[in-house]
Amino acid sequence: MFSSRGVIAGLWVLAFGIGLTPFLGWNKNSATKNCTEPWHGTTNESCCLVKCLFENVVPMTYMVYFNFFGCVLPPLLIMLVIYAKIFMVACRQLQRTELVDHSRTVIQREIHAAKSLAVIVGIFALCWLPVHAINCVTLFQPARAKDRPKWAMNTAILLSHANSMVNPIVYAYRNRDFRYTFHKIISRYVLCQTDVLKTEEPDVGLDPRTLGSRPEPKADA
Repeated sequence: MFSSRGVIAGLWVLAFGIGLTPFLGWNKNSATKNCTEPWHGTTNESCCLVKCLFENVVPMTYMVYFNFFGCVLPPLLIMLVIYAKIFMVACRQLQRTELVDHSRTVIQREIHAAKSLAVIVGIFALCWLPVHAINCVTLFQPARAKDRPKWAMNTAILLSHANSMVNPIVYAYRNRDFRYTFHKIISRYVLCQTDVLKTEEPDVGLDPRTLGSRPEPKADA
């Protein structure tokens, strides 16, 4: 079995490989001139450099076939199937009346964790699918891509970048430990408050993982 650190390191290496693929040759390096803009009804044949635009440098074949169809869509569909299976199994387990309180608490905690991850995956799809859909239209329907409003592509790009900003908020909303850690960082390093942290330690005694393992208090004789 692989350790968690090994899996995380492997995913980072894979992400670097995917991101650096255009630098390794899959790009529009051969397009040294930008002669596509009209010039008084004719084509501009002047020797000018390519404008620093994403679509002028990175080919749509890379963005659609490799990035979307190969690296984004298959994992997204697999995760959706896995989460659907998890919820179905967990719901069946909760419907069993013979479950003891401890087992039911554990299952509810696992469902809560699965819901948090499902929300993150759903937000990822909501933020990234628009830009990939526009890329598909650009590649497969170039005539329609010419009539595409500029604000649509800019909005899709901003939405994809906003995904990185939303994830910490979702983690803080769904997870108590993340809320405490974020509050601790903001209080200490932003608001410069140190006395408040001493009275706001996380309530470990209410953690479902500790339920059932705490000794019962003895009654006085």
